[in-house]
Amino acid sequence: MSTSSCVLITNNITHIFLFFLFVIFVSVQDFLKQGESKSARCDELQSLITKGCTKAKIENPRGSTSINKNKAVTNRKKDMAEKLKADQITQIQPQKLTLNLRSGEAQTFKLKFKRAEDYPIDLYYLMDLSFSMKDDLENVKNLGTDLMREMKEVTSDFKIGFGSFVEKTVMPYISTTPARLLNPCTSTNNDTCTSPFSYKNVLKLTENGKEFNSLVSKQQISGNLDSPEGGFDAIMQVAVCGDAIGWRNVTRLLVFSTDAGFHFAGDGKLGGIVLPNDGKCHLENNMYTMSHYYSLSSEVILENGKLPEGVSITYKSICKNGWVGTGENGRKCSNISIGDEVSFEIAIKSEKCPPQGKSETITIKPLGFTENVEIVLNFICECECSKDGKPLSEMCHNGNGTFECGACRCNEGRIGRLCECSTDEVRTDDLDANCRKDNGTDICSNNGDCVCGTCECKKRENPEERYSGKFCECDNFNCDRSSNKLCGGHGRCECRVCICDANYTGSACDCSLDTSTCLAANKQICNGRGTCECGVCKCTNPKFQGPTCEICPTCSGVCAEHKDCVQCRAFDTGEKKDTCERDCSYFNLIRVKDRDKLPQPADQSYPLSHCKERDANDCWFYYTYAVRNHTEREVYVVDTLECPAGPDIIPIVAGVVAGIVLIGLALLLIWKLLMIIHDRREFAKFEKEKMNAKWDTVRRITPTNLLSENNCSGCFLLFTLQISVPLKARGDSV
Repeated sequence: MSTSSCVLITNNITHIFLFFLFVIFVSVQDFLKQGESKSARCDELQSLITKGCTKAKIENPRGSTSINKNKAVTNRKKDMAEKLKADQITQIQPQKLTLNLRSGEAQTFKLKFKRAEDYPIDLYYLMDLSFSMKDDLENVKNLGTDLMREMKEVTSDFKIGFGSFVEKTVMPYISTTPARLLNPCTSTNNDTCTSPFSYKNVLKLTENGKEFNSLVSKQQISGNLDSPEGGFDAIMQVAVCGDAIGWRNVTRLLVFSTDAGFHFAGDGKLGGIVLPNDGKCHLENNMYTMSHYYSLSSEVILENGKLPEGVSITYKSICKNGWVGTGENGRKCSNISIGDEVSFEIAIKSEKCPPQGKSETITIKPLGFTENVEIVLNFICECECSKDGKPLSEMCHNGNGTFECGACRCNEGRIGRLCECSTDEVRTDDLDANCRKDNGTDICSNNGDCVCGTCECKKRENPEERYSGKFCECDNFNCDRSSNKLCGGHGRCECRVCICDANYTGSACDCSLDTSTCLAANKQICNGRGTCECGVCKCTNPKFQGPTCEICPTCSGVCAEHKDCVQCRAFDTGEKKDTCERDCSYFNLIRVKDRDKLPQPADQSYPLSHCKERDANDCWFYYTYAVRNHTEREVYVVDTLECPAGPDIIPIVAGVVAGIVLIGLALLLIWKLLMIIHDRREFAKFEKEKMNAKWDTVRRITPTNLLSENNCSGCFLLFTLQISVPLKARGDSV
């Protein structure tokens, strides 16, 4: 007869036995391998499928959320003719839900909050009546009418009350002399004050603002000795004395007015007060009677009641203007005006099942509001198949257990997979002999316990790791690893041997038989320059590198190929400046200060190319290109350009000026030289003509002789008179 068993996939496997969180339907009885405990029925979905379970035979319940009460928030205007009572107004939605929680799986729902218009409001004004507040009391006496007028703008259903406080009525807070008890104010001021008191409820909440003014106007100032006041005592009584104050189940506001600090816990010891406040109402005739015995916009904040053990809750707020809060801020939204609507996403998760898996109820409510959301929590702790269990089943060794979910749950005093042994038999030598492999000394290979002559293997801290085998000699976690993954992540470990998936081989399933990763751009395996081994190219030509043997860092043209990308990334210039980020992110760029810092081929274990390229400004830049580990491209670049030096203006101008001056001087010298040569030539010519002149003997010449000799008539006569005069000494007259 075939049996059925089931495993529940859980996120908290450590509680398997406690709550029977293991159910998988299997058509064969020997689903568990020898040595495996019943907990092996509980596993991840994919692991169970790998072991031979079909999805149809796997019980895998999921959590769920259902809304039981979902009344829409009230859209109400103050000027509507119909006036609603407080219990008819809805400000939070939904109002009741049921969550079915599976261990470790959160259930999320959305909560909506809207501040309704014209919602009833109770306001209680609590005032310090110590002597320092004397001038403020006059202002408060007319406050009731003003508050009523302002609050009528907010709601038509408004009540106001008034209370006052001074100080604890014991030393050293007040003077206990009879005269000071009657009038604690100093006599020099001629003031009349009322006797000191701790807290007094002057006016119960009322709709009558005139009554508020009337009673407040009759109040008198009192006095005390120390600076701090008993405000906390008064606040406590206002909060807990609901009937005396007249609080309704509506929005409650407390206005607290004082000009001094508070007494803190422990201050009461000065007056012999040591008992902590009991949190109860102690008003008699509207007066607090236990002060000498005890010591003590708007924002929507969600709070929840006490959570069951193992249950957690998280909040996410979606507030006005799209503001989103998480963590502690996920509980609240600020600056919420009347009529505003906000929402919260609330996630509730259980980490374990409660005893007996009974339901729990929690509440969530906005702080200061009476409305709340009731949430019923149901816990998924058992499989459905456990309901069909057969007590005293013949499947469990003649009725020694209940057969449920494909396994036996043994009765008290019985153990074993089929409840075949009594607890009194588990340590006999005869049974232990069946648990020793090859008649050795180790029981169950020291990895399990001998139960009824059968090894039941120990559990590991990691529930995914298991011992198995007749003698617990096998395990699924001691196989070879690759990339720090058991069986390379491409197989499963069975009895310390990897069973590889399809297209993988090797002791660690780390060798892929798929050659698609070796195809180069030309559709050739390893670009025709290598072989594909375990999905990785082994290049046979040492010049080529890369995943598909397509990279040749030392081939000609490498420098020109990468020039534009190096230029744009290193200097933000070049043809690829605008597309640099898109086209040139394929290498790692390392900057160096000078050319001496560039890597040298002799220092590297991989091919390296030194490059020198010129940019558009006729500047040179230097870099190296290399491919490390066959895949990582690396470029070292000198971060300064070598540009041709520009003209030096000062020497040029000085040279031009000097040249002009020198040329001018040269021209003057040449002219002077020519003039000297010319003068010397003329002087030489003159001297020559002078030497060549012939002079006649001096004779007497008369015009008659001259004319007769020349036989010239009508001629001009030119007389040349040569006078020989003896030279006299310088200075003599001639």
